[in-house]
Amino acid sequence: MNYRHEFHAGNFADVFKHIVLARMIEHFKAKDKAFRVIDTHAGSGNYVLPPADQRNHAGKPPEWVDGIGRLVNWKPSKIVGEHLAPYLNAVFGDDGQEWDLQYPGSPLLAYKVMRKQDRLSASELYPPAYDALKKLFAGNFQAKIFDLDGWLIPGSHIPPKEKRGLMMIDPPFEIEGDFWRMAQAVTEASKRWAGGTVALWYPLKHRPELQGFKNLLVEREISNLLCLELQIDGPGVVPKLFGCGMIIRNAPYKLQGEMETILRELSPLLAASPNSASWSIKRLTEE
Repeated sequence: MNYRHEFHAGNFADVFKHIVLARMIEHFKAKDKAFRVIDTHAGSGNYVLPPADQRNHAGKPPEWVDGIGRLVNWKPSKIVGEHLAPYLNAVFGDDGQEWDLQYPGSPLLAYKVMRKQDRLSASELYPPAYDALKKLFAGNFQAKIFDLDGWLIPGSHIPPKEKRGLMMIDPPFEIEGDFWRMAQAVTEASKRWAGGTVALWYPLKHRPELQGFKNLLVEREISNLLCLELQIDGPGVVPKLFGCGMIIRNAPYKLQGEMETILRELSPLLAASPNSASWSIKRLTEE
């Protein structure tokens, strides 16, 4: 599947992924000690979204309209609003001004949620995206930007000197083998950074391939894996993106309960049609 950041920024998958990312960072902030966020496939970092009334060749609006666009005037319950505040403030700002139709990619969103003592490492191999990311963080002492193949990170750039932190692995799924490469990455990370948190984002499109990926992680006896999934629609006769998921190694212990509360309210909001959304949270392996 083609999943370049710039074409899909702010869609339902970004909303799901970035809510989970923001919640994990909030849990790391519970301790004073600094931590590092590592983004292996970072993209360009920030995206100017097209107008809502713009249409593509198929006559469809930009994907953000049915993603972050549905949260613009949403009024969640008090507890869900509290859980989502770090994410929503990073996207919309907390000054009450009108949203400027920009959406932060994972590295910028992480940076906005982090504290001054925390650090960011972001890798991007695609030259235009790397140049934009480098420019975005120019002069920022908290961030290190690398024009490096993200699949090399687990074998060379961990553990970070802070020892605490998380690694986000979010490949574009444009070539075959990304599920296998993710399995290799988390296997390597489990050996080199036993206490680190590793988050693996993936699309829901081809069920057999995904199940093979999950089976491989279990067979390799990678411990403490939590699986979160959101479906906004049912699978089609012709394969389509109908949801996404994230498998997290060493997830913060309160994250499961928080995401159950969030997804209970969020999934109907992001549904492709009434009653078409569902979600699940399961443990693949124990500690």
